[in-house]
Amino acid sequence: MPIEIAPAVTDADILDCFDVMALLRPHLTREGFVDRVRTQMAGGYQMAALRDEGSVRAVAGYRLLHQLAYGKTLYVDDLVTAESDRSKGYGNDLFDWLVEQGGALGMDELQLDSGVQRFAAHRFYFRKRMYIHAYHFRLAL
Repeated sequence: MPIEIAPAVTDADILDCFDVMALLRPHLTREGFVDRVRTQMAGGYQMAALRDEGSVRAVAGYRLLHQLAYGKTLYVDDLVTAESDRSKGYGNDLFDWLVEQGGALGMDELQLDSGVQRFAAHRFYFRKRMYIHAYHFRLAL
């Protein structure tokens, strides 16, 4: 069975992504995952799963944005590969799929934020010709 990358559309597809997504977002619960993703989807969020041999190996959550600062942007909220499947090319394949999707949809850029502690992810993004453009600031309310 070849590698397949496809949008997570059904509730079952979304739930299949939970174990991988929880590696990046450990505060999420299996019980509330589908509802939370569906709420985000109502605002334009999309999720894609990379499957190999029928199992989800990597997941991306993304949105299509039109921003004054950057134009049409495919913004990646989430990009994660299962720990046991890292360095096997799955993240690379999913990233390239996102770039292709963005190009096909007429987006000007692909952007993402990455936690400052995610050094291995940063090395990956640099290899994919991304660069650091800005700081991301937060304030708890």
